[in-house]
Amino acid sequence: METLGLGLFFEDVTVGRTFKTIGRTISEADIINFVTCTGMTEVLFTNSVFQEEESLIKGRVVPSALVYTFMEGLLVQSTMQHTGFAFLEMSYKVGGPTVAGDTIHCEVEIVEARRSKKRPDKGIVTSHNRVINQRGELVLDYKPTRMVNARTKGE
Repeated sequence: METLGLGLFFEDVTVGRTFKTIGRTISEADIINFVTCTGMTEVLFTNSVFQEEESLIKGRVVPSALVYTFMEGLLVQSTMQHTGFAFLEMSYKVGGPTVAGDTIHCEVEIVEARRSKKRPDKGIVTSHNRVINQRGELVLDYKPTRMVNARTKGE
């Protein structure tokens, strides 16, 4: 019997493949829980008077680290269950602000996929991930490289 919800194997992530995640709306509770848990209690994230009177960004600002972790969570749930093996490196650039109430999703393009030389039962995959809000604005752009399981051992 087939199990649904398993991740993509190396053989499934060919260069040029694209897909997107479902959306996720970020609430004020998400922000408070995240900054409290991580210790990121910067006034930009915790002080509504500061945000209203001094910030150039209107609304409850979301840390870009929270945007990133929510997108990674959506990607783990949809593409890496039982197949993701290791996170190797990443480039990361914030494209614009995210505020409470924004709904974001991730658009993914596989830009590199090769068999691991040291571990032939694994693949090395780099994707270009663009996080987009409900207005179609790019809010985060990142390129992670991961090691993923392969179905076959390779050569």
